[in-house]
Amino acid sequence: MSSEIIINSTRGKSRIGLLKEKKLVEFHQESDEVKFNVGDIYFGKVKKTNKSLNASFVNLGSEKDAFLHYLDLGPQFLSLQNFVKNSRKNKTNTFSSSKRLKDINKFGTINEVCSKGDEILVQIVKEPISTKGPRVTTELSLAGRYLILVSFSQSINVSKKITNRDERNRLINLIKAIKPKNFGVIVRTNAESKSVSELDKDLKDLVNIWESKIKKVFNANVGAKIIGEENKATLLLRDLLNSTFDNIIVDNKTIYNEIKAYVKKFEPDKEKIVKYYSSPAPIFEVYGIEKQLETLFGETVKIQEGGYVIIQHTEALHAIDVNSGKTSKIGTQEETAIKVNLNAVETIATQLRLRDIGGIIVIDFIDMKKISNKKTLFSAMKKAMSEDRSKHTILPLSKFCLMQITRQRVRPELKMSKEEAELDHAGTQTADIIEQTLEDLFIKQNEKTIKLVVHPYLFSYFTIGVLSRQYKWFIKYRRWVKIQQDPDLSIKDFLILDSEGQTIETKK
Repeated sequence: MSSEIIINSTRGKSRIGLLKEKKLVEFHQESDEVKFNVGDIYFGKVKKTNKSLNASFVNLGSEKDAFLHYLDLGPQFLSLQNFVKNSRKNKTNTFSSSKRLKDINKFGTINEVCSKGDEILVQIVKEPISTKGPRVTTELSLAGRYLILVSFSQSINVSKKITNRDERNRLINLIKAIKPKNFGVIVRTNAESKSVSELDKDLKDLVNIWESKIKKVFNANVGAKIIGEENKATLLLRDLLNSTFDNIIVDNKTIYNEIKAYVKKFEPDKEKIVKYYSSPAPIFEVYGIEKQLETLFGETVKIQEGGYVIIQHTEALHAIDVNSGKTSKIGTQEETAIKVNLNAVETIATQLRLRDIGGIIVIDFIDMKKISNKKTLFSAMKKAMSEDRSKHTILPLSKFCLMQITRQRVRPELKMSKEEAELDHAGTQTADIIEQTLEDLFIKQNEKTIKLVVHPYLFSYFTIGVLSRQYKWFIKYRRWVKIQQDPDLSIKDFLILDSEGQTIETKK
């Protein structure tokens, strides 16, 4: 099965599509405005504690405080706090020489170990969703290609997906011999069958990153990022890169160079699969991703051979209803039902990954009477979700042909209607045309004063933020572009006027 990662970087954000056999199975979108990402480590200050919740709220320099439950402190919370305190005081404290204190009481309360005003290091485990701030932990870890470093831990754990007993024992004995002081190690699935030298190099790289970046604690302000991922593309590669990948295609030179260096470092024999896309045609259109986005997002999603599913969100759960639609009736009602239900399974599993739907999910399949068909459907769903990297639990079908799934979600659910997808697509194209037109007018035609009239969607894109697109144009061309919004214009239309109000360029 061929796999490709397509990365599009325009308009201040990256969009990443994971294709399997040319079909979109994962979609990630990042923006410069997103502050907190899973895995990032921040310096914060306890704003208040809540005895009834047995949790504290941590100020990370954002409008929404982070939520830290007592159970997320980790056994070695006191050791971490001691390190932070000494680092702020002495400015020369090193992590490896820091003293390890006794574990906190597993059944204790937040007020026993945490107080308002405490300076604290936390790691994001769940991004801000809706009105809630990020969820954090103080059991800090740093993930590498094969290993995960855990601060102040002494344990060595091996991924449950490595099932061979001899291999598990080999990895445990190996890590025991090279594990650094004040760190625990989790062995990832990728480490199976890897050599001593490969694992040792990965461990040393992680320790070097930790020791070099943890020094930021000495003079950090509240909200400072201490350790974080460079970009979402390299984060995905770390978790996904394996022998099945055929291509990693990037249309941004900077990101291309970063990814190429990353692949060369960890998988040198696969360096050639990283390719730079330089064609003027939009990369997502060439690889069919734009079209798939337009058809995949929305309340109603078509399935094979005429059926469809309806995906609806409530406060408590997600409800998915499977319908036969215009599916041709074959044989009995039972045969038609199992056929439509099995076709729906792949679509549902894909949608859960694409949108990162989490929490409780209830699927209303078409009624079936035979227990054997229900078992077949249950097995099909488990197989379809086997490649889903989010933790999930699937329960067998109930008497009423309902299936319950719980799925972990660590980032906001991606909600995009068909209309929104089309708007975003059209906006991308129009913004690129405008930027090229402005460059031609300023550099080739030496225009002095320009006024741009656009749809409100593009007006927001060009003007929002301190370092907005509008300001970047001023830095680049040394001329200020006045921008006006006109709701009567379509997303694809714009006007460029000179100082006299005469039209220089138009697209209507």
